[in-house]
Amino acid sequence: MTALRQDGFLGGRLHLWQPTAGYRAGIDAVLLAAATPAEPGQSVLELGCGAGVASLCLAARVPGLALTGVELQPAYAALARRNASGTGLPLEVVEADLAALPPGVKAQSFDHAILNPPYFRRDRGSAAPDPGRETAMGEATPLAEWIAAAARRLRPGGRLTAIQRAERLPDMLAALCPLLGCVELLPLAPRDGRAAKLVLLRARKGRQGPFRLHAPLTLHEGAAHLGDGDSYTPDVAAILRDGAALSWPG
Repeated sequence: MTALRQDGFLGGRLHLWQPTAGYRAGIDAVLLAAATPAEPGQSVLELGCGAGVASLCLAARVPGLALTGVELQPAYAALARRNASGTGLPLEVVEADLAALPPGVKAQSFDHAILNPPYFRRDRGSAAPDPGRETAMGEATPLAEWIAAAARRLRPGGRLTAIQRAERLPDMLAALCPLLGCVELLPLAPRDGRAAKLVLLRARKGRQGPFRLHAPLTLHEGAAHLGDGDSYTPDVAAILRDGAALSWPG
């Protein structure tokens, strides 16, 4: 990782360092943070926190959280620490492999675990040329291990929130371990009438309830992009620009 730049999030409330090339967090991380129903005083674990964008967006919306981010890549872990320090938000960053968490993390139980795991299976695609981007986007640790690691660290009744590509939904559902129930899915469609490209998943540890598949949340207005501007729907614009929570149906 060489050149860096500061990117604005939440309408400029946060300015966070990211590499100019390689893996860069975008609206996926902001939507993940907005979908997490954390409350002041609770604890949150993010596995694969990258530069800390999702955790810090969550901290900017909900005061008084205790946040821990686990990141495999040293350069991104250092960026997450730098971003936390620069914003003054409470994110502790642990450099570790989620498959071998250090004792200090394994000794804790969390109210929430959030995940934005790698999107692409490498038995079905080509590796990215940038090593940092490939580690972030190419699945080396199976998705089932991400979800199992998160479930183990949740306290009873704790909530898992994850974002993933829609094409990986069968893998995600197959990866859900018996510890998790009350599963909800919210598809994210780019526009009305378009197939969802991303999905948000929520589940609770040690709770049972019917599976719920919600109607899609539409990200952009109109049938097609017609000109300058981002064209986000009002609800999504409130999330991305104002730091609003994502309201799950029901």
